[in-house]
Amino acid sequence: MPNIAHDPEHRLWVLSGPGSSYVLHLDDADRLRGLHWGPRLTLDQAVSLLRYPQPGRRSFEDDADGTLDLDTAGAMRYAHAGVQVRFPDGVRDLEPQPAGEGLLYHEDGTELVLRFADRHYPLTLEAHYRVRSDTDVIERHLVLRHTGTEADGAITIVRADSATWVLPRLGEYRLSQVRGQWCAETQLNRTPLPYGETVLTSRRGTTGHQSNPWAMIDDGGADEAHGAVWSCALAWSGSWRLTAERMPTERVTLSAGFGHDPVTWKLLPGEELSTPVCAGAYTEGGFGAASRLWHRHVLNQVLPHPEEMRPVLYNSWEATEFDIDVTGQIALAEKAAALGAELFVMDDGWFGARTHDAAGLGDWTPSPDRFPDGLAPLIDRVHELGMRFGLWVEPEMVNPDSDLYRAHPDWVLHHPHRRRTEHRNQLVLNLARPDVAAWLHGRLDELLSKNAIDFLKWDMNRPFSEAGWPDADGDPDRLWIEHVRNLYTLLDRLRADHPHLRIESCSSGGGRLDLGILAHTDQVWTSDNTDAVDRVEIQHGFSQLYPARIMGAWVTDSPNPYTGRSVPLDYRFHVAMNGVLGIGGDLSRWSPAEMDRAAEHVAAYKRVRHLVQLGEQYRLGPRHGGEPSAVQYLAPDGREMAVIALRTARRFGRDDPALPLRALEPSARYRDAATGVLHHGAVLLTHGLPLELDADDHASTLVHLIRDSTP
Repeated sequence: MPNIAHDPEHRLWVLSGPGSSYVLHLDDADRLRGLHWGPRLTLDQAVSLLRYPQPGRRSFEDDADGTLDLDTAGAMRYAHAGVQVRFPDGVRDLEPQPAGEGLLYHEDGTELVLRFADRHYPLTLEAHYRVRSDTDVIERHLVLRHTGTEADGAITIVRADSATWVLPRLGEYRLSQVRGQWCAETQLNRTPLPYGETVLTSRRGTTGHQSNPWAMIDDGGADEAHGAVWSCALAWSGSWRLTAERMPTERVTLSAGFGHDPVTWKLLPGEELSTPVCAGAYTEGGFGAASRLWHRHVLNQVLPHPEEMRPVLYNSWEATEFDIDVTGQIALAEKAAALGAELFVMDDGWFGARTHDAAGLGDWTPSPDRFPDGLAPLIDRVHELGMRFGLWVEPEMVNPDSDLYRAHPDWVLHHPHRRRTEHRNQLVLNLARPDVAAWLHGRLDELLSKNAIDFLKWDMNRPFSEAGWPDADGDPDRLWIEHVRNLYTLLDRLRADHPHLRIESCSSGGGRLDLGILAHTDQVWTSDNTDAVDRVEIQHGFSQLYPARIMGAWVTDSPNPYTGRSVPLDYRFHVAMNGVLGIGGDLSRWSPAEMDRAAEHVAAYKRVRHLVQLGEQYRLGPRHGGEPSAVQYLAPDGREMAVIALRTARRFGRDDPALPLRALEPSARYRDAATGVLHHGAVLLTHGLPLELDADDHASTLVHLIRDSTP
């Protein structure tokens, strides 16, 4: 069966991946319904769904609520409407009628386009569904167009969710999401889905630390390895809203889009509004299978350079903070190279008057006092040591105490007659302004052209406030969208002009993490909290949707500079090995024994990096009760794997149980690369991998297993 099958007589479409189908149907009232989202169906099987009783109208409600794939409000419908508009004469309801359909063909699949036009007003709407042959992830977005003339005036788009996903009846519903705050991001949260609308959102202009634009639904019985899971994720790096609605009729929808109340968008004649992609997937095999599907989606369809393995980096921030100069940075670089680091990143404090966090931000010129000959001497030495060179920047921000702000105080987000709230002594540049975007591109392009910079740590340390644009030609709200779009364009232009450049997205840690920013960068900074014990929880939630290939994870000093907790070096390294390994401690204070041990861990990570960053991830073991938990990384061909096991505390003197592994060949044998011990696949699957962990708290190990080829 093709990716998209169509029955014109019944006005029905079946969108299918390898293991699932999403079925659409235009009913007699020209409403687009979601008939099925679940196991794969043939076209005939999907058509047979029409013989089942369809919702009818009751006296005080429309039973179509909770079944509409495209809900535009109006009539007797009162569920969450993904598309809401206001016409110049005050009419709010959109009444779409079918206006055609089409298919767009891509190398890896097909895209269905369903077109609608309002029955009276000059507004059209296209619903796009992109289906690929090798994945069950469906990508959706909308395009709204004002087809009228100047006399028709502007149409206000109140809400334009990229997609509304219609779930089947499950009997019970459980919502999975992540919650958090600064230094406590992506903590997994699973709760029964209450009746009514559950809204996840960010009103901050960024993705946010407090939540993340994805959700998963199951029937309350799924676990890591069993059960069906429905999920969706929004590819957007600004304000967003995701609404999970459970109705008294036991219908459930997930609807996600950019923007937040009360932000609106004015659509002028001839203009169009294209929403970001909202991707969705149905999977079987529990939350682990859902995560692996999303990991493959990020690697295969989202990242610019998915095949690349990210280098081991060293970052200077925690060693020096603002006490920075060329001599000290070279000394750190030499120590980092001795550990086996492949990328040296100089953090904040290298530019302008930036000797503290209240000055210089926006003046992207090397400090003549600290770098009298510019950055070249440091960069040259880093390259001589065999490492790439990276630099911290925060281009979207400005200190009031800066040459940039003194020259252009109107370039920041602000309202007339209102104070300009500073956070971290910063204000937000209005990147939605074309002149600001052009200036910023020119300044960064010059910095990259004059210096052999391989990597940018692109930070964004505060949310929007006083989000005004006084000279915005009557529509200041568009800054919420245009800022993000211009950010994407800026990143893409810099990458195109400097093809060797790689970029890390950072926002006070994990404040800008989403499928949108990942299409324009190479990795993300997970959290400013580098405490290894806290990171286990943060990284577990992170892995629900995002792969290890993009997760920056550092080994820093002990006691930890944020939490004050002391944790052994081995445990710190093993936790960080679950992502893109980095080192951020003050190496000048590390003992020779610590340096030697760290070098051993870096070498060990490099031997399994291809598995961690590009393999299939399986989360193993309980995460409570003192017993070890682990993550298994399996090569795509199944020939080798890495297992990283962690135990926070040993309780009651109990021995650590063996850890059952997943997805192995039962008849094969697997050799421990370090000890040469052979394990039978069937035994590893059932009885597990024996762990030899120290008796102390914060014990850990890395095991590298290779499928034995001996007859």
